Amino acid sequence: MTALTLSTAGAATLRADALVVGIAKGTGSKAGALVVAPGAEAVDKAFDGKLATVLETLGASGAEGEVTKLPAPSGLKVPVVVAVGLGPVPEKDDAYDAEALRRAAGSAARALTGTKKAGFALPTESSEDAEAIAEGALLGAYAFTAYQGGENKLAPKGKKGNGAKLPLAEVALLGTKPRDKAFKAAAERATAVVEEINRARDLINTPPNDLYPESFAAVATAAGKEHGIKVQVLDEKALVKGGFGGLLGVGQGSTHGPRLVRLGYTHPKAEKTLALVGKGITYDSGGISLKPAGHNETMKCDMSGAAAVFAAVVAASRLGLQVNVTGWLALAENMPSGNATRPGDVLHMYSGKTVEVLNTDAEGRLVLADALTRASEENPDAIVDVATLTGAMVLALGNRTFGVMANDDAFRTAIHEIAEEVGEASWPMPLPADLRKGMDSPTADIANMGERMGGGLVAGLFLQEFVGEGIAWAHLDIAGPAFHEGAPYGYTPKGGTGSAVRTLVKLAERTAAGDLG
Repeated sequence: MTALTLSTAGAATLRADALVVGIAKGTGSKAGALVVAPGAEAVDKAFDGKLATVLETLGASGAEGEVTKLPAPSGLKVPVVVAVGLGPVPEKDDAYDAEALRRAAGSAARALTGTKKAGFALPTESSEDAEAIAEGALLGAYAFTAYQGGENKLAPKGKKGNGAKLPLAEVALLGTKPRDKAFKAAAERATAVVEEINRARDLINTPPNDLYPESFAAVATAAGKEHGIKVQVLDEKALVKGGFGGLLGVGQGSTHGPRLVRLGYTHPKAEKTLALVGKGITYDSGGISLKPAGHNETMKCDMSGAAAVFAAVVAASRLGLQVNVTGWLALAENMPSGNATRPGDVLHMYSGKTVEVLNTDAEGRLVLADALTRASEENPDAIVDVATLTGAMVLALGNRTFGVMANDDAFRTAIHEIAEEVGEASWPMPLPADLRKGMDSPTADIANMGERMGGGLVAGLFLQEFVGEGIAWAHLDIAGPAFHEGAPYGYTPKGGTGSAVRTLVKLAERTAAGDLG
Protein backbone atom coordinates (compact mmCIF):
# COMPACT_ATOMS: atom_id res chain seq x y z
CA MET A 1 0.00 0.00 0.00
CA THR A 2 0.99 3.63 -0.43
CA ALA A 3 3.35 4.79 2.33
CA LEU A 4 2.36 7.66 4.63
CA THR A 5 4.79 10.06 6.33
CA LEU A 6 4.39 13.17 8.46
CA SER A 7 6.86 15.64 6.95
CA THR A 8 8.70 18.42 8.75
CA ALA A 9 9.51 20.08 5.44
CA GLY A 10 7.74 23.20 4.27
CA ALA A 11 5.91 23.44 0.95
CA ALA A 12 8.78 25.48 -0.52
CA THR A 13 11.52 23.09 0.61
CA LEU A 14 9.94 19.65 0.15
CA ARG A 15 11.71 17.48 -2.39
CA ALA A 16 9.13 15.32 -4.16
CA ASP A 17 7.65 14.63 -7.57
CA ALA A 18 4.58 16.76 -6.96
CA LEU A 19 2.99 19.09 -4.42
CA VAL A 20 -0.76 19.12 -3.77
CA VAL A 21 -2.47 22.33 -2.67
CA GLY A 22 -6.11 23.25 -2.16
CA ILE A 23 -8.22 25.86 -3.90
CA ALA A 24 -11.81 26.82 -3.21
CA LYS A 25 -14.77 28.75 -4.55
CA GLY A 26 -15.13 32.17 -2.98
CA THR A 27 -18.36 33.07 -1.19
CA GLY A 28 -19.93 36.30 0.04
CA SER A 29 -17.93 39.31 -1.09
CA LYS A 30 -15.54 36.96 -2.91
CA ALA A 31 -18.29 35.05 -4.74
CA GLY A 32 -17.05 33.81 -8.10
CA ALA A 33 -13.40 34.29 -7.21
CA LEU A 34 -10.88 31.50 -6.82
CA VAL A 35 -9.42 31.30 -3.31
CA VAL A 36 -6.11 29.69 -2.41
CA ALA A 37 -6.67 27.50 0.66
CA PRO A 38 -4.49 27.55 3.79
CA GLY A 39 -1.37 25.44 3.45
CA ALA A 40 -0.54 26.83 0.02
CA GLU A 41 0.88 30.19 1.13
CA ALA A 42 4.46 29.32 0.16
CA VAL A 43 3.31 28.06 -3.22
CA ASP A 44 1.30 31.21 -3.84
CA LYS A 45 4.37 33.26 -2.92
CA ALA A 46 6.46 31.31 -5.43
CA PHE A 47 3.90 32.36 -8.06
CA ASP A 48 4.36 36.00 -6.96
CA GLY A 49 0.95 35.91 -5.32
CA LYS A 50 -0.76 35.05 -8.59
CA LEU A 51 -1.50 31.33 -8.13
CA ALA A 52 -5.27 31.91 -8.20
CA THR A 53 -4.97 34.05 -11.34
CA VAL A 54 -2.87 31.43 -13.13
CA LEU A 55 -5.30 28.68 -12.18
CA GLU A 56 -8.32 30.72 -13.31
CA THR A 57 -6.58 31.24 -16.64
CA LEU A 58 -6.28 27.46 -16.92
CA GLY A 59 -10.01 27.08 -16.25
CA ALA A 60 -9.91 26.03 -12.60
CA SER A 61 -13.02 26.87 -10.58
CA GLY A 62 -12.33 25.34 -7.16
CA ALA A 63 -15.15 22.83 -7.59
CA GLU A 64 -14.94 19.78 -5.34
CA GLY A 65 -12.59 17.15 -6.75
CA GLU A 66 -11.43 19.28 -9.70
CA VAL A 67 -7.72 18.72 -10.39
CA THR A 68 -5.42 21.13 -12.23
CA LYS A 69 -1.73 20.43 -12.83
CA LEU A 70 0.79 23.12 -13.65
CA PRO A 71 4.59 23.40 -13.79
CA ALA A 72 6.14 24.61 -10.55
CA PRO A 73 8.08 27.89 -10.53
CA SER A 74 11.78 28.02 -9.64
CA GLY A 75 11.09 28.83 -6.00
CA LEU A 76 9.85 25.30 -5.29
CA LYS A 77 11.76 22.01 -5.10
CA VAL A 78 9.05 20.04 -6.92
CA PRO A 79 8.48 19.95 -10.70
CA VAL A 80 4.68 19.90 -10.57
CA VAL A 81 1.99 21.63 -8.51
CA VAL A 82 -1.40 19.91 -8.30
CA ALA A 83 -4.29 22.17 -7.33
CA VAL A 84 -7.37 20.32 -6.13
CA GLY A 85 -10.79 21.83 -5.55
CA LEU A 86 -12.29 21.88 -2.06
CA GLY A 87 -15.66 23.35 -3.02
CA PRO A 88 -17.01 26.54 -1.42
CA VAL A 89 -14.95 28.35 1.21
CA PRO A 90 -16.43 27.37 4.60
CA GLU A 91 -18.33 29.93 6.66
CA LYS A 92 -15.75 29.77 9.42
CA ASP A 93 -12.24 30.71 8.35
CA ASP A 94 -10.04 27.70 7.62
CA ALA A 95 -12.62 25.24 8.99
CA TYR A 96 -12.80 22.94 6.00
CA ASP A 97 -15.09 19.94 6.43
CA ALA A 98 -13.28 16.62 7.01
CA GLU A 99 -15.09 14.95 4.13
CA ALA A 100 -14.16 17.80 1.76
CA LEU A 101 -10.51 17.29 2.73
CA ARG A 102 -10.85 13.52 2.38
CA ARG A 103 -12.35 13.74 -1.11
CA ALA A 104 -9.87 16.37 -2.30
CA ALA A 105 -6.93 14.28 -1.14
CA GLY A 106 -8.41 11.23 -2.84
CA SER A 107 -8.90 13.06 -6.13
CA ALA A 108 -5.31 14.33 -6.04
CA ALA A 109 -3.90 10.89 -5.23
CA ARG A 110 -5.77 9.34 -8.16
CA ALA A 111 -4.42 12.07 -10.46
CA LEU A 112 -0.90 11.20 -9.33
CA THR A 113 -0.99 7.54 -10.34
CA GLY A 114 2.50 6.52 -11.48
CA THR A 115 4.19 9.08 -9.20
CA LYS A 116 6.73 8.11 -6.54
CA LYS A 117 6.25 10.81 -3.90
CA ALA A 118 3.84 13.68 -3.46
CA GLY A 119 3.53 16.26 -0.71
CA PHE A 120 0.02 17.23 0.45
CA ALA A 121 -0.19 20.85 1.64
CA LEU A 122 -3.94 20.94 2.24
CA PRO A 123 -5.54 22.89 5.13
CA THR A 124 -4.34 21.18 8.34
CA GLU A 125 -5.41 22.96 11.49
CA SER A 126 -5.70 19.86 13.66
CA SER A 127 -4.82 16.19 13.90
CA GLU A 128 -8.38 15.46 12.75
CA ASP A 129 -7.68 17.34 9.52
CA ALA A 130 -4.45 15.40 9.07
CA GLU A 131 -6.28 12.11 9.56
CA ALA A 132 -8.95 13.03 7.01
CA ILE A 133 -6.32 14.01 4.42
CA ALA A 134 -4.34 10.84 5.09
CA GLU A 135 -7.44 8.66 4.75
CA GLY A 136 -8.47 10.33 1.52
CA ALA A 137 -5.01 10.12 -0.04
CA LEU A 138 -4.46 6.47 0.91
CA LEU A 139 -7.95 5.47 -0.22
CA GLY A 140 -7.59 7.42 -3.47
CA ALA A 141 -4.25 5.80 -4.24
CA TYR A 142 -5.82 2.31 -4.23
CA ALA A 143 -5.62 0.14 -7.33
CA PHE A 144 -6.47 -3.53 -7.82
CA THR A 145 -3.68 -4.87 -10.01
CA ALA A 146 -3.35 -8.48 -8.85
CA TYR A 147 -4.49 -9.86 -12.20
CA GLN A 148 -2.76 -7.32 -14.44
CA GLY A 149 0.57 -8.14 -16.00
CA GLY A 150 1.92 -10.49 -13.37
CA GLU A 151 5.63 -10.35 -12.60
CA ASN A 152 6.75 -9.14 -16.00
CA LYS A 153 10.37 -8.10 -15.51
CA LEU A 154 10.41 -6.53 -18.97
CA ALA A 155 7.71 -4.00 -18.02
CA PRO A 156 8.91 -0.38 -17.70
CA LYS A 157 9.81 0.65 -14.17
CA GLY A 158 6.75 1.92 -12.29
CA LYS A 159 4.31 0.03 -14.50
CA LYS A 160 2.61 -3.33 -14.48
CA GLY A 161 3.28 -5.74 -17.31
CA ASN A 162 0.12 -4.63 -19.15
CA GLY A 163 1.25 -0.99 -19.17
CA ALA A 164 -0.95 0.12 -16.26
CA LYS A 165 0.68 2.66 -13.96
CA LEU A 166 1.20 1.82 -10.29
CA PRO A 167 -0.51 3.91 -7.60
CA LEU A 168 1.15 6.87 -5.91
CA ALA A 169 3.93 5.31 -3.83
CA GLU A 170 4.33 7.81 -0.96
CA VAL A 171 2.17 10.50 0.62
CA ALA A 172 3.96 13.14 2.68
CA LEU A 173 1.63 15.23 4.85
CA LEU A 174 2.80 18.82 5.29
CA GLY A 175 1.67 21.23 7.97
CA THR A 176 1.66 18.46 10.58
CA LYS A 177 3.56 17.94 13.82
CA PRO A 178 5.41 14.63 13.47
CA ARG A 179 6.44 14.54 17.13
CA ASP A 180 2.99 15.41 18.44
CA LYS A 181 1.16 12.40 19.94
CA ALA A 182 -2.18 13.39 18.44
CA PHE A 183 -0.76 13.72 14.92
CA LYS A 184 1.18 10.46 15.22
CA ALA A 185 -1.95 8.67 16.45
CA ALA A 186 -3.97 10.15 13.59
CA ALA A 187 -1.47 8.88 11.01
CA GLU A 188 -1.33 5.43 12.62
CA ARG A 189 -5.12 5.17 12.77
CA ALA A 190 -5.55 6.30 9.17
CA THR A 191 -2.97 3.77 7.99
CA ALA A 192 -4.50 0.85 9.90
CA VAL A 193 -8.09 1.59 8.90
CA VAL A 194 -7.31 2.26 5.24
CA GLU A 195 -5.12 -0.83 4.92
CA GLU A 196 -8.09 -2.90 6.11
CA ILE A 197 -10.52 -1.07 3.85
CA ASN A 198 -8.21 -1.80 0.94
CA ARG A 199 -7.98 -5.44 2.06
CA ALA A 200 -11.79 -5.54 1.87
CA ARG A 201 -11.67 -3.92 -1.57
CA ASP A 202 -9.20 -6.56 -2.75
CA LEU A 203 -11.49 -9.35 -1.58
CA ILE A 204 -14.53 -7.79 -3.26
CA ASN A 205 -12.62 -7.36 -6.52
CA THR A 206 -11.17 -10.88 -6.53
CA PRO A 207 -12.78 -13.08 -9.21
CA PRO A 208 -15.19 -15.70 -7.83
CA ASN A 209 -13.18 -18.57 -9.29
CA ASP A 210 -10.47 -17.63 -6.78
CA LEU A 211 -12.60 -16.33 -3.91
CA TYR A 212 -15.14 -18.85 -2.61
CA PRO A 213 -16.17 -19.80 0.94
CA GLU A 214 -13.20 -22.02 1.68
CA SER A 215 -10.59 -19.62 0.29
CA PHE A 216 -12.21 -16.63 2.05
CA ALA A 217 -12.09 -18.59 5.30
CA ALA A 218 -8.39 -19.29 4.69
CA VAL A 219 -7.70 -15.57 4.26
CA ALA A 220 -9.49 -14.86 7.54
CA THR A 221 -7.56 -17.61 9.32
CA ALA A 222 -4.22 -16.24 8.11
CA ALA A 223 -5.15 -12.69 9.20
CA GLY A 224 -6.22 -14.02 12.58
CA LYS A 225 -2.81 -15.56 13.18
CA GLU A 226 -1.10 -12.32 12.14
CA HIS A 227 -3.17 -10.03 14.34
CA GLY A 228 -3.94 -12.16 17.38
CA ILE A 229 -7.56 -12.85 16.50
CA LYS A 230 -9.09 -16.20 17.37
CA VAL A 231 -10.65 -17.76 14.27
CA GLN A 232 -13.08 -20.67 14.15
CA VAL A 233 -14.26 -22.11 10.83
CA LEU A 234 -17.33 -24.33 10.58
CA ASP A 235 -17.15 -26.41 7.40
CA GLU A 236 -20.01 -28.34 5.79
CA LYS A 237 -19.75 -31.25 8.20
CA ALA A 238 -19.88 -28.94 11.22
CA LEU A 239 -22.75 -26.94 9.69
CA VAL A 240 -24.76 -30.12 9.16
CA LYS A 241 -24.07 -31.26 12.71
CA GLY A 242 -25.06 -27.84 14.06
CA GLY A 243 -28.24 -27.58 12.00
CA PHE A 244 -27.36 -24.44 10.05
CA GLY A 245 -30.09 -24.93 7.46
CA GLY A 246 -29.90 -21.43 6.00
CA LEU A 247 -26.22 -21.62 5.11
CA LEU A 248 -26.52 -25.20 3.89
CA GLY A 249 -29.63 -24.48 1.85
CA VAL A 250 -28.05 -21.58 0.00
CA GLY A 251 -24.72 -23.32 -0.55
CA GLN A 252 -25.88 -26.80 -1.52
CA GLY A 253 -26.11 -26.01 -5.23
CA SER A 254 -22.40 -25.22 -5.51
CA THR A 255 -19.32 -27.42 -5.66
CA HIS A 256 -17.80 -24.93 -3.17
CA GLY A 257 -19.41 -25.70 0.18
CA PRO A 258 -20.51 -23.01 2.65
CA ARG A 259 -18.61 -21.87 5.74
CA LEU A 260 -19.41 -19.96 8.91
CA VAL A 261 -16.35 -18.12 10.21
CA ARG A 262 -16.15 -16.66 13.71
CA LEU A 263 -13.50 -13.99 14.33
CA GLY A 264 -12.90 -13.12 17.96
CA TYR A 265 -10.94 -10.07 19.08
CA THR A 266 -10.79 -9.60 22.85
CA HIS A 267 -9.28 -6.95 25.09
CA PRO A 268 -8.44 -7.78 28.73
CA LYS A 269 -10.05 -4.54 29.98
CA ALA A 270 -13.12 -4.64 27.72
CA GLU A 271 -16.51 -4.09 29.34
CA LYS A 272 -18.64 -4.35 26.20
CA THR A 273 -18.98 -6.83 23.36
CA LEU A 274 -19.98 -5.89 19.82
CA ALA A 275 -20.97 -8.59 17.33
CA LEU A 276 -20.68 -7.90 13.59
CA VAL A 277 -22.35 -10.20 11.06
CA GLY A 278 -21.56 -10.08 7.34
CA LYS A 279 -23.29 -11.52 4.31
CA GLY A 280 -20.65 -13.44 2.36
CA ILE A 281 -22.19 -14.72 -0.86
CA THR A 282 -18.97 -15.08 -2.83
CA TYR A 283 -20.98 -15.34 -6.05
CA ASP A 284 -24.71 -14.94 -6.49
CA SER A 285 -26.24 -16.38 -9.63
CA GLY A 286 -29.68 -16.23 -8.05
CA GLY A 287 -29.76 -20.01 -7.78
CA ILE A 288 -32.76 -21.70 -9.42
CA SER A 289 -34.42 -18.25 -9.45
CA LEU A 290 -31.67 -17.28 -11.89
CA LYS A 291 -30.84 -13.62 -12.31
CA PRO A 292 -31.63 -12.17 -15.75
CA ALA A 293 -28.90 -11.36 -18.26
CA GLY A 294 -26.99 -8.24 -17.31
CA HIS A 295 -27.36 -8.77 -13.57
CA ASN A 296 -24.70 -11.41 -13.00
CA GLU A 297 -21.53 -9.60 -14.02
CA THR A 298 -20.88 -7.85 -10.71
CA MET A 299 -22.17 -10.55 -8.39
CA LYS A 300 -18.70 -11.29 -7.07
CA CYS A 301 -19.40 -8.27 -4.86
CA ASP A 302 -22.19 -10.00 -2.93
CA MET A 303 -19.73 -10.79 -0.14
CA SER A 304 -19.05 -7.09 0.55
CA GLY A 305 -20.76 -7.27 3.92
CA ALA A 306 -18.52 -10.10 5.08
CA ALA A 307 -15.48 -8.23 3.73
CA ALA A 308 -16.48 -5.15 5.73
CA VAL A 309 -16.95 -7.15 8.93
CA PHE A 310 -13.64 -8.95 8.44
CA ALA A 311 -11.81 -5.66 7.85
CA ALA A 312 -13.44 -3.99 10.86
CA VAL A 313 -12.48 -6.79 13.27
CA VAL A 314 -8.87 -6.73 12.09
CA ALA A 315 -8.79 -2.93 12.34
CA ALA A 316 -10.14 -3.12 15.90
CA SER A 317 -7.32 -5.50 16.79
CA ARG A 318 -4.66 -3.35 15.13
CA LEU A 319 -5.93 -0.29 16.98
CA GLY A 320 -6.06 -2.17 20.28
CA LEU A 321 -9.60 -1.01 21.05
CA GLN A 322 -10.83 -1.68 24.57
CA VAL A 323 -13.88 -3.62 23.43
CA ASN A 324 -14.53 -7.25 22.51
CA VAL A 325 -15.51 -7.62 18.86
CA THR A 326 -16.76 -10.80 17.24
CA GLY A 327 -17.13 -11.07 13.51
CA TRP A 328 -19.35 -13.64 11.84
CA LEU A 329 -18.78 -14.31 8.14
CA ALA A 330 -21.71 -16.18 6.62
CA LEU A 331 -20.07 -17.58 3.47
CA ALA A 332 -21.76 -19.44 0.62
CA GLU A 333 -21.89 -19.55 -3.17
CA ASN A 334 -25.41 -19.41 -4.59
CA MET A 335 -25.50 -21.58 -7.73
CA PRO A 336 -28.12 -23.50 -9.70
CA SER A 337 -27.62 -27.24 -10.05
CA GLY A 338 -29.44 -30.51 -9.64
CA ASN A 339 -28.70 -30.26 -5.94
CA ALA A 340 -29.75 -26.64 -5.47
CA THR A 341 -32.55 -25.48 -3.20
CA ARG A 342 -35.81 -25.06 -5.13
CA PRO A 343 -38.53 -22.45 -4.74
CA GLY A 344 -41.03 -24.15 -2.47
CA ASP A 345 -38.45 -25.99 -0.37
CA VAL A 346 -38.52 -25.54 3.41
CA LEU A 347 -35.28 -24.99 5.32
CA HIS A 348 -34.77 -25.83 8.99
CA MET A 349 -32.80 -22.90 10.37
CA TYR A 350 -30.25 -22.89 13.17
CA SER A 351 -32.78 -21.04 15.35
CA GLY A 352 -35.23 -23.91 15.06
CA LYS A 353 -37.60 -21.95 12.84
CA THR A 354 -38.60 -23.19 9.40
CA VAL A 355 -38.43 -20.98 6.31
CA GLU A 356 -40.29 -21.55 3.04
CA VAL A 357 -38.04 -20.47 0.18
CA LEU A 358 -40.18 -18.65 -2.38
CA ASN A 359 -37.24 -17.16 -4.24
CA THR A 360 -33.71 -18.57 -4.14
CA ASP A 361 -32.34 -15.14 -5.08
CA ALA A 362 -33.39 -13.89 -1.63
CA GLU A 363 -30.54 -15.93 -0.21
CA GLY A 364 -28.58 -13.37 1.76
CA ARG A 365 -31.19 -13.17 4.49
CA LEU A 366 -31.03 -16.96 4.86
CA VAL A 367 -27.30 -17.12 5.60
CA LEU A 368 -27.52 -14.03 7.80
CA ALA A 369 -30.37 -15.54 9.79
CA ASP A 370 -28.23 -18.48 10.88
CA ALA A 371 -25.30 -16.21 11.73
CA LEU A 372 -27.50 -13.76 13.66
CA THR A 373 -28.91 -16.57 15.77
CA ARG A 374 -25.46 -17.96 16.48
CA ALA A 375 -24.09 -14.50 17.32
CA SER A 376 -27.05 -13.90 19.66
CA GLU A 377 -26.19 -17.02 21.67
CA GLU A 378 -23.11 -15.22 23.02
CA ASN A 379 -25.34 -12.39 24.30
CA PRO A 380 -23.34 -9.42 22.98
CA ASP A 381 -24.31 -5.88 23.95
CA ALA A 382 -25.20 -5.13 20.33
CA ILE A 383 -25.26 -6.80 16.92
CA VAL A 384 -24.80 -5.08 13.58
CA ASP A 385 -25.20 -6.97 10.33
CA VAL A 386 -23.91 -5.66 7.01
CA ALA A 387 -25.12 -6.91 3.65
CA THR A 388 -25.59 -6.14 -0.02
CA LEU A 389 -29.09 -7.36 0.60
CA THR A 390 -31.70 -5.83 -1.68
CA GLY A 391 -32.05 -4.04 -5.00
CA ALA A 392 -35.02 -2.32 -3.37
CA MET A 393 -32.64 -0.35 -1.14
CA VAL A 394 -30.75 0.88 -4.20
CA LEU A 395 -34.03 2.02 -5.74
CA ALA A 396 -34.87 3.85 -2.52
CA LEU A 397 -31.52 5.49 -1.74
CA GLY A 398 -29.42 5.34 -4.90
CA ASN A 399 -25.90 4.06 -5.41
CA ARG A 400 -24.05 6.05 -2.76
CA THR A 401 -26.17 5.74 0.38
CA PHE A 402 -26.80 2.72 2.58
CA GLY A 403 -29.92 2.13 4.66
CA VAL A 404 -29.91 1.65 8.43
CA MET A 405 -32.65 -0.34 10.16
CA ALA A 406 -32.76 -1.34 13.82
CA ASN A 407 -34.89 -2.70 16.63
CA ASP A 408 -33.89 0.30 18.76
CA ASP A 409 -34.41 3.86 17.53
CA ALA A 410 -31.56 5.31 19.58
CA PHE A 411 -29.13 2.70 18.25
CA ARG A 412 -30.24 3.36 14.68
CA THR A 413 -29.74 7.11 15.18
CA ALA A 414 -26.29 6.57 16.68
CA ILE A 415 -25.13 4.48 13.73
CA HIS A 416 -26.55 6.97 11.25
CA GLU A 417 -24.71 9.83 12.97
CA ILE A 418 -21.47 7.83 13.14
CA ALA A 419 -21.69 7.02 9.43
CA GLU A 420 -22.22 10.66 8.55
CA GLU A 421 -19.31 11.67 10.79
CA VAL A 422 -16.84 9.36 9.05
CA GLY A 423 -18.04 10.35 5.58
CA GLU A 424 -20.24 7.38 4.70
CA ALA A 425 -23.66 8.43 3.42
CA SER A 426 -26.48 6.59 5.18
CA TRP A 427 -30.15 7.03 5.93
CA PRO A 428 -32.35 5.69 8.77
CA MET A 429 -35.13 3.41 7.52
CA PRO A 430 -38.20 2.07 9.35
CA LEU A 431 -39.31 -1.49 10.03
CA PRO A 432 -43.11 -1.20 9.51
CA ALA A 433 -44.88 -3.97 11.42
CA ASP A 434 -47.63 -4.21 8.79
CA LEU A 435 -45.14 -5.57 6.25
CA ARG A 436 -44.45 -8.64 8.39
CA LYS A 437 -47.76 -10.28 7.47
CA GLY A 438 -46.64 -10.59 3.85
CA MET A 439 -44.09 -13.22 4.93
CA ASP A 440 -46.68 -15.50 6.51
CA SER A 441 -46.40 -19.01 5.05
CA PRO A 442 -49.07 -21.74 5.02
CA THR A 443 -46.26 -24.30 5.14
CA ALA A 444 -43.51 -22.94 7.38
CA ASP A 445 -42.98 -20.47 10.22
CA ILE A 446 -42.03 -17.73 7.78
CA ALA A 447 -41.33 -17.25 4.05
CA ASN A 448 -38.18 -15.61 2.74
CA MET A 449 -40.22 -13.19 0.61
CA GLY A 450 -43.00 -10.75 1.37
CA GLU A 451 -44.55 -7.75 -0.31
CA ARG A 452 -42.62 -6.47 -3.32
CA MET A 453 -43.06 -2.82 -2.39
CA GLY A 454 -40.76 -1.93 0.46
CA GLY A 455 -38.65 -4.99 -0.24
CA GLY A 456 -35.62 -3.63 1.61
CA LEU A 457 -37.71 -3.15 4.74
CA VAL A 458 -39.25 -6.61 4.38
CA ALA A 459 -35.75 -8.09 4.36
CA GLY A 460 -34.95 -6.19 7.55
CA LEU A 461 -38.09 -7.53 9.21
CA PHE A 462 -37.09 -11.06 8.23
CA LEU A 463 -33.66 -10.66 9.82
CA GLN A 464 -35.17 -9.21 12.99
CA GLU A 465 -36.92 -12.55 13.56
CA PHE A 466 -33.54 -14.19 14.19
CA VAL A 467 -32.04 -11.68 16.64
CA GLY A 468 -31.91 -12.71 20.27
CA GLU A 469 -34.40 -11.13 22.65
CA GLY A 470 -33.19 -8.01 24.41
CA ILE A 471 -30.18 -7.44 22.14
CA ALA A 472 -29.80 -4.09 20.35
CA TRP A 473 -29.52 -4.85 16.63
CA ALA A 474 -29.00 -2.84 13.48
CA HIS A 475 -29.02 -3.84 9.83
CA LEU A 476 -26.95 -2.00 7.21
CA ASP A 477 -28.07 -2.61 3.63
CA ILE A 478 -25.04 -1.52 1.57
CA ALA A 479 -26.33 -2.80 -1.79
CA GLY A 480 -25.88 0.64 -3.36
CA PRO A 481 -22.43 1.88 -2.28
CA ALA A 482 -20.61 -1.46 -1.91
CA PHE A 483 -19.59 -1.71 -5.55
CA HIS A 484 -19.06 1.29 -7.82
CA GLU A 485 -19.52 0.66 -11.53
CA GLY A 486 -18.97 4.21 -12.79
CA ALA A 487 -15.88 6.39 -13.14
CA PRO A 488 -13.82 6.89 -9.97
CA TYR A 489 -14.49 10.04 -7.94
CA GLY A 490 -12.88 11.48 -4.84
CA TYR A 491 -11.37 8.55 -2.96
CA THR A 492 -13.90 6.08 -4.39
CA PRO A 493 -12.46 3.68 -6.99
CA LYS A 494 -14.20 1.68 -9.65
CA GLY A 495 -15.17 -1.71 -8.19
CA GLY A 496 -15.24 -2.65 -4.52
CA THR A 497 -15.38 0.34 -2.17
CA GLY A 498 -15.08 -1.11 1.34
CA SER A 499 -18.38 0.50 2.30
CA ALA A 500 -19.31 0.44 6.03
CA VAL A 501 -15.81 -0.38 7.34
CA ARG A 502 -15.24 3.15 8.65
CA THR A 503 -18.67 3.15 10.28
CA LEU A 504 -18.06 -0.18 12.00
CA VAL A 505 -14.62 0.84 13.27
CA LYS A 506 -15.93 4.12 14.67
CA LEU A 507 -18.84 2.23 16.26
CA ALA A 508 -16.34 -0.08 17.95
CA GLU A 509 -14.36 2.94 19.17
CA ARG A 510 -17.49 4.58 20.57
CA THR A 511 -18.49 1.34 22.26
CA ALA A 512 -15.02 1.05 23.81
CA ALA A 513 -15.28 4.60 25.10
CA GLY A 514 -18.70 3.91 26.63
CA ASP A 515 -20.40 6.52 24.46
CA LEU A 516 -23.22 4.20 23.39
CA GLY A 517 -24.52 3.33 26.84
